[in-house]
Amino acid sequence: MKRINNIRLLAALCCAFLPLACQANPNALWEIVHDYCEPAAEGAHVRQKCADVSLAGGYAVLKDIVGVAQYLLIPTARVTGIESPELLAPDSPNYFRDAWIARVYLNRALGRTLPRDQVSLAINSAKARSQEQLHIHIDCLAADVAQTLREVGPRIGTEWAPLPVRLRGHVYSAMRIDDADLAHTDPFKLLAPYAASRGQSMGEQTLLLAGAVRSDGAPAFYLLNDHVGPGNFAWAEELQDHTCALADRSIEKP
Repeated sequence: MKRINNIRLLAALCCAFLPLACQANPNALWEIVHDYCEPAAEGAHVRQKCADVSLAGGYAVLKDIVGVAQYLLIPTARVTGIESPELLAPDSPNYFRDAWIARVYLNRALGRTLPRDQVSLAINSAKARSQEQLHIHIDCLAADVAQTLREVGPRIGTEWAPLPVRLRGHVYSAMRIDDADLAHTDPFKLLAPYAASRGQSMGEQTLLLAGAVRSDGAPAFYLLNDHVGPGNFAWAEELQDHTCALADRSIEKP
């Protein structure tokens, strides 16, 4: 039994960190969190594979080998992805808030504290993902995207509207969130009525949450949305930089 468990763990870890291999096991992240990270946090005699597990909060934080400092926020409950209806329940956990707090692991990996407008959180559409367990990518914002958002930021309001420029060739919609820590704001619940108004399903959507600073110095966020279309898999992760070029110092991989 121990040999079988070891083989299963090895396969799961390989799939978690090698995107192509993940396609062969879409439950890899779920198996890592459910079979190892959560039991280890509860005191089981298994090796802890996650950087953090919050049993009370219902999430785990896992280092992804893809990227110098990328982490994933993964629910400990079985939540498939952005289309999961439980994300819209009145008492649902605010996984984006938890992921924003977990940016501390990104900062530790980089050996510095990034300005908030260089940090981003992304979740891909059902069509673009390889894993059937919700996971939010915590990583650096791509430098060109950060610069674009600084330039157009003053024109981003608190209601959804298309950005005046394309990002990676795609027309993203954006809105500003003035809730500095997401204490009262859940991005999934901001997206749902907007997607419905366009006759689209949540599974077709992708989100990127970028930290921002308003012109008056107040902390904020820009929430960006794209959706599946011809030739577009709706992959907001494309706006992140897994090499963290924005971190203007030598970075050692943790």
